[in-house]
Amino acid sequence: MGAEALQLVLGLERHTEFVGRVWITSFADIDSYEVFAGLPQQDQAGLLRMLRGGQRASLADARAAVIVCHSEPGAWALPEPLYQTALCPPVPVAQAARVVARAMFETDRLSAEHVRRCNQMHEVWVPTEFHRRTFAASGVQHSRLQVVPEPVDVHAFDPARHAPLPLPLGTRVFGPAWPHAPAPGGDGGADSSGVGGGKPFVFLSIFKWETRKGWDVLLRAFLTEFTAADNVLLLLHTKPFHSEPDFPQQMQDWVRRELPAAAERWEQLPSVYVTGEHIQQVFFPRLYRSADAFVLPTRGEGWGLPVVEAMAMELPVIVTNFSGPTAYLSEDVGYPLRYDLADVPAGTGAFSGHRWAQPSAEHLAQLMRHVVQHQEEAAQQGKAARRLMAERFSPAAVAEAVARQLRRIERELAEQQQGEQPDEAEL
Repeated sequence: MGAEALQLVLGLERHTEFVGRVWITSFADIDSYEVFAGLPQQDQAGLLRMLRGGQRASLADARAAVIVCHSEPGAWALPEPLYQTALCPPVPVAQAARVVARAMFETDRLSAEHVRRCNQMHEVWVPTEFHRRTFAASGVQHSRLQVVPEPVDVHAFDPARHAPLPLPLGTRVFGPAWPHAPAPGGDGGADSSGVGGGKPFVFLSIFKWETRKGWDVLLRAFLTEFTAADNVLLLLHTKPFHSEPDFPQQMQDWVRRELPAAAERWEQLPSVYVTGEHIQQVFFPRLYRSADAFVLPTRGEGWGLPVVEAMAMELPVIVTNFSGPTAYLSEDVGYPLRYDLADVPAGTGAFSGHRWAQPSAEHLAQLMRHVVQHQEEAAQQGKAARRLMAERFSPAAVAEAVARQLRRIERELAEQQQGEQPDEAEL
């Protein structure tokens, strides 16, 4: 959620109504110098201004402010967080003018503890109508819920401003190495089926290494639909999440166990590369520019930041049509992936006892083949996706949505204060 909070506060700080009025006291990954140093200088400067404002704020300032706790419910100080973290809110909810919880969840419900904590806040901002429904159905009081979308930096993520990173990236897991020689008799270009030499059609997927992200579904679809004879490449950018970083070994072991037919034709598998190296934020747009399509058969998303970044970069996206992506995904701007609802397997922590999406590997294979065979259509979908991001989900557009909420809160607080003052007849 740190990247989302970054764009939200930066957009708000640049809003004419709130210049100098936005303070932050903790910012997740911003405590990491590596992350901070990878941000554009303009963003670094804005964050430093807001951090200094937060450092100067007194308890009286905090009590008078609209406080937004931007984290998962276990981190809220009600009165203490469930684990060690910065205190938000910094004063008890009862002593604050207004405390807003910014929250989301990836499955079809919330735990009872999360519901209890949401109902202790004055209000809860969720990013999509999906979350408003699932939170309310779980027991969060409907009157507390407001929908405020997430922003994506459409200026930084603009394909016209970036050159692609050169291929190959990372470690080859399956298939032929790239670049490789053109197919015999070929002219070095790909035909409409994606077969041939030259630059491959590149599918990109970005995610944390966990079951929820559907990497198993992606491998099943890609390795059964394509072969080494197809001019295609799957590039995965991932990082460990309560897991070991030996991604190539884990994928190869999974194929031997789950796709024995593919394991028997090992030399015929299509190209798959994986990289787990840290990429600075300023270079991420170049990673998207290296691809021709983005794919994420997720089982559930709070929002789906890599998806909207890919859409801002004019990539056609193939994404599970469940949870967060339902706020922006449609057949007009991408390729929604079909799914069934399934019980979350035991041992998944906060997800246990919930239901999430089980994406269709067969439909994913069909969609991946479709975009390879209809590249002009896919490119037009990508252009439509960027227009949507610029119009509805830019930092400026979302800052205005936040500003509307803050104006509402200011009106409500003024009316509340007016109602608390005795009239002359009572004096």
